[in-house]
Amino acid sequence: MRRAEKVIISIIVCVVVLVGGIKAWLGQFKINDTADVPFYTTATNDLNRHANAVYRQQNCKQCHLLWGSRDLTQAVPAPALDGIGSLHDEAWFFAYFSAENPQAIIPSRLKKQYRMPSFAQLPDADRRALAQYMASLKVKDEYIDEVRKAEYEKLTGNTYVAPSSPQP
Repeated sequence: MRRAEKVIISIIVCVVVLVGGIKAWLGQFKINDTADVPFYTTATNDLNRHANAVYRQQNCKQCHLLWGSRDLTQAVPAPALDGIGSLHDEAWFFAYFSAENPQAIIPSRLKKQYRMPSFAQLPDADRRALAQYMASLKVKDEYIDEVRKAEYEKLTGNTYVAPSSPQP
């Protein structure tokens, strides 16, 4: 083997090792172990199936993250839904999904194509299933401020300032 061939092979090996190292390093930023994830649901299996069928049918994942591994390099335009049920109750979600103009309930800075569409045309049972399911998406109490902050900053583009607690 000539010297030039050895250099080329050495460069190729270095690139492969470097790329593998970078991929391994980036992999540590994904949440794959759900044991430490602070999100949970109180939904029954039947509700889960019905709501997820509507979620897929309406292509909600186009704008929202829900469960699963999070890839920090993937940007979605609308708030993640993990823990959203700790911020709003079922009645609120039903009213939101039934509104002709959801932006009247939650104003958004998002581009028009990413704003929440109206689900008022969906059958009542589908809107109710979505409302029940979204209300079931909870977060452990110690993480509630992080969920509020993420939703607020995604929708408004402003920095979230937690309300100060009253002094005794």
